Amino acid sequence: MLKSSIQALVALLAVTSHSISVSDAELSFNTLQQWYNQSIGLWIPSTAPGWWNSANCLTVVADLAAIDSNVKTKAESIFPRTFEKAQAYNLQQQKGVGTNWLPWSYYGNFWPWFPLHHPKPPFHHPNGFLNSYYDDEGWWALAWIAVYDVTGDTRYLHTAESIFQDMAASYDTTPCGGIWWDKNHTYVNAIANELFLSVGAHLANRAPSKSSYYLRWAQREWAWFQSSGMINAQNTINDGLNLTTCRNNNGTVWSYNQGVVLGALAELNSADSEENSVAYLSTAKRIADAAIANLTDANGVLHDPCEPDCGADGSQFKGVFARNLQRLQQASPEVRYKTFLQDNANAIWADDRGVGNELSVVWSGPFVSPANASTQSSAMDAIVGALTVS
Repeated sequence: MLKSSIQALVALLAVTSHSISVSDAELSFNTLQQWYNQSIGLWIPSTAPGWWNSANCLTVVADLAAIDSNVKTKAESIFPRTFEKAQAYNLQQQKGVGTNWLPWSYYGNFWPWFPLHHPKPPFHHPNGFLNSYYDDEGWWALAWIAVYDVTGDTRYLHTAESIFQDMAASYDTTPCGGIWWDKNHTYVNAIANELFLSVGAHLANRAPSKSSYYLRWAQREWAWFQSSGMINAQNTINDGLNLTTCRNNNGTVWSYNQGVVLGALAELNSADSEENSVAYLSTAKRIADAAIANLTDANGVLHDPCEPDCGADGSQFKGVFARNLQRLQQASPEVRYKTFLQDNANAIWADDRGVGNELSVVWSGPFVSPANASTQSSAMDAIVGALTVS
């Protein structure tokens, strides 16, 4: 009995002391590709095509390809296929926000993803990756920037630029300033505005002939966002604004709203040559520290309030935070951020992994079945982030 207990303890220590490796990332990538539909160029969480989720899948593939030549070789066929096929897909999608501020996405003809007896929106070819939601557009713009970074192919950068122009057309058309979440003008929220800021800042660093143009947009958006009230007294970011009062709606503090802004400010710091640009990084670190203090368990593993029932949308959130914390870490290294990324990646691999290297929604474990492309790519963001800063 004693011998078997010691063996079990040794086995447990071997698992929990595992440090994430490139080979682990490759295994998780191979599993992610099981959800990739080559005919439409999208990753399909469960039965329905995940539109904005696919943009995030594409981003993590590009980020892994940037540090792993084996994945880069495989990704060289994924990038153009997604570019060609996805924007030709007949997207029949509707999005909304639940009472707890958890967004949901429905796709026509995919029950249970689209509610029975609910009027379906018309089919729509998202030409140029534009659709009815500005946050979706922002995710695709950042995805194509990530692909441009690893390939140098300017068609991807130009696509991001055209997406940005569509987003910019919404600026200051709301009663509260900033941009809308959607083209039906129902909500002004943090995520769409953070993405607009991030895309502008990214482009300022990658489009030299128009760098000052994009920088001005990013500065303008950041000035508005800082004064919008969505960053609360605890330095965390609530979900959005009340359209009647244009004040913070005290919506849920989701991890992705704490994340996108970190990468945006790291890029803005790089683009802005003014001496006061260091304030961008100081603000980013206050937000990052507040998020880590408020959204982690006793072991430093990240959680969202919806777990384990986050749907296909909420299950994407945490990876966005990890990815953008990694961007901040590259811009201004801190031991605590490197440790955070490594601890989360190691927890995922030790405690949140299925038999086929599927990665699920609760990073501290236990594994929640079934995993899908959303949970897989989100967890991969933490793994790739840890490898990138190691």
